[in-house]
Amino acid sequence: MTEPTLHYVACDDAQGGHRMAYWQWGDERSAHVVVCVHGLTRQGRDFDVLAQAIVARAGGDVRVICPDVVGRGRSDWLRDPAFYQVPVYAADMVALIAQLQREQALDTLDYFGTSMGGLIGFVLAGHKDLPLARPVRRFIANDVGPTIEPVALQRIAAYVGQGGRYSSVKEAADAMWAISTSFGPHTPEQWLALSQHMVVPASQRAADGAAKIEAGNDAGEGQWLLHYDPAIAVALRAITPEAAAQGGVIMWSLYDAITARTLVTRGAVSDLLSRETAQAMTQRGPKAALVEFEGVGHAPTFIDPAQVAVVTSFLFD
Repeated sequence: MTEPTLHYVACDDAQGGHRMAYWQWGDERSAHVVVCVHGLTRQGRDFDVLAQAIVARAGGDVRVICPDVVGRGRSDWLRDPAFYQVPVYAADMVALIAQLQREQALDTLDYFGTSMGGLIGFVLAGHKDLPLARPVRRFIANDVGPTIEPVALQRIAAYVGQGGRYSSVKEAADAMWAISTSFGPHTPEQWLALSQHMVVPASQRAADGAAKIEAGNDAGEGQWLLHYDPAIAVALRAITPEAAAQGGVIMWSLYDAITARTLVTRGAVSDLLSRETAQAMTQRGPKAALVEFEGVGHAPTFIDPAQVAVVTSFLFD
């Protein structure tokens, strides 16, 4: 299976609801589900390499589900950007898991979350009152912890929503690489593969979000735009130091309640997940195992076979 299938789930919100897209790999009849959730500005096709490796390691008996978090990729954009926050994202994941359960009863639920996806995972794995079909069995937090370093928030806030127009996917990939070198070494082919799903033709005005590009801002033929709602930056830039500290307290409380077997993966030079926070995660709550990748910052992409092997071994050994 070299391409996933695209599906949608209807999600509630305070403004009439929205659709979240998700990509499915593997056997739709499998009772073992692995949910992989991306970072702030990314989308579900980030996990193509990892998802195929998980399916291969499971001998095909697994469903790997890679959502486009609302506001990204093929999902709808929210009418009010103030709701681009973790509680809404977590509620959407609960709706997704409920739909998967209706389609095929779940026996095993595992979760992999990169950066923002990991924060969503803290809610799913640590909040005991969520109506999940199954508790999370194994949880991987990729380069994120309950405490997020302020310097990383400032760096990310400086570029989110600032994407321009590009004459080709290659030009867009080059521009994204300029702000993403911390992802670690990638061949040009690997980076282009990661980047191609991050842009959409400006001429496309479909219901997946491109239709909401502001009026009067049309581009000519051959123009490409980043495939996320620039307004996801609104809630990020509204975070005060006090709000960040309060959020950290809440996230530590959720982390401490996790009972799933837990793995933390970290770029050894990450500016978002400090070594001190990562070490603390090995000593409290689920007492996570910790794996660091040399020469990588925020965040490992799990394209490299050695990185992929860490995840497949954790899920299946």
